[in-house]
Order: sequence, then C-alpha cells, then structure tokens
Amino acid sequence: MTDTSARITSIEALEALYLPAPAPASTTKVAHFMTPHYRRLIEISPFAALATVGPEGIDCSPRGDKPGFVRIHDDHTLMMPDRRGNNRIDSLRNIVRDSRCAFLFLIPGSGTTMRVNGRAHLSIDPDLLESFAVEDKAPRSVIVLDIDELYFQCARAIIRSELWNPDRHVDPASLPTPGEILASMTENQVGGEGYDKAWPERARQTMW
Repeated sequence: MTDTSARITSIEALEALYLPAPAPASTTKVAHFMTPHYRRLIEISPFAALATVGPEGIDCSPRGDKPGFVRIHDDHTLMMPDRRGNNRIDSLRNIVRDSRCAFLFLIPGSGTTMRVNGRAHLSIDPDLLESFAVEDKAPRSVIVLDIDELYFQCARAIIRSELWNPDRHVDPASLPTPGEILASMTENQVGGEGYDKAWPERARQTMW
C-alpha cells in the first residue's frame, strides 16, 4: 500500500505536477476523421489492443491478423472482425452494454503507434461477415467503431522497451507454459504437458 497522503486527488494537482503544458505537437495531431497518413498506419498494422469498459470494469484484449485486418469502411468508421478465440467474449459483452471503445495499433519495426477512440457496436450482417471470411470461415461478429478521435503516439515507449530489438527477445523456454499455468491453478485437473503438446495443432485447426 502507498501512503494515501501521496495520492493525486484533483485534476489541478495533476496538471501542476506535469508542467509545462503539452507542446503543440501533442495536441494538433488529434483528428476526428481518417486522414491519409493515419489511414496508412492503420492499413499496415497487423496487431491492435482492444480496450472496452463494462459494469464489471475495464478489459484489454489482443487482436491480430494480416496487415489491414481492421477495415477502414469510411473516414469515420473502422471495422474489426472477431476471429476465433476462447469464447469468453469479455470485450464483446462490454461493447453490448457500453459502447465506449478504443484501439491501439502496433506496427512491427516502427516506434509509432496509433490510438483510436470511439463508440462501437457489434454487427452480424451476413454480407458483412462473409466479406471478412478467411479460408471460407467468417467471423461470428464484426466490431464497428464510430471514430471520435484518432492520433499517433510518440515512440518513447517502444524505444525504452526495445520492443523490436531481437537481442531483447525472451527465450520462451524460460517462461511458464499455458499448460503449466493451468495445471498449477487447477491441481492438475486442466492443462499440463498434454495441453502444451496439443496446442500447435489445435491452433492450426482453429485459427479462423
């Protein structure tokens, strides 16, 4: 626990702590519709974090596919297919109950990231679902985001983390496997070595 007297409890105190005020480059970059440059950044990205909020709290979910998997429908609308996963549907539950939604796009090799904030709904229009089909497998739903604002984020976080530096990549063998994590949490009732061995083929068969 931190000392409660050290907490920031007002916007005035927060803004005073972070002086000077943002430079023009931090504010003029915000757009409320798709620009040509922002279009390019989204079209080339193969990965986005999806942030949603609901009665139980917030949720952030990784989403990835081939570059351009988030479709720019028009200058005010993005569409993200909901590919196969674990059927927890945490993010989708939130969107149904609270439309506030955000995407954070990463671009391998680039320090620039893209943030898009807006309001989302789910569509199960058959023609729309079919238009996102891969290997004849359509998503069950599509997240349709009405853009409120979008802007690029500076590269400091990527630079500090050396995210794309192969010399900093972690050896997977040094990490606990999903099977090990599940086994430890269920007294070996779920997961285990067999789960890990079966995962590559299971993923291959259920990718789309």
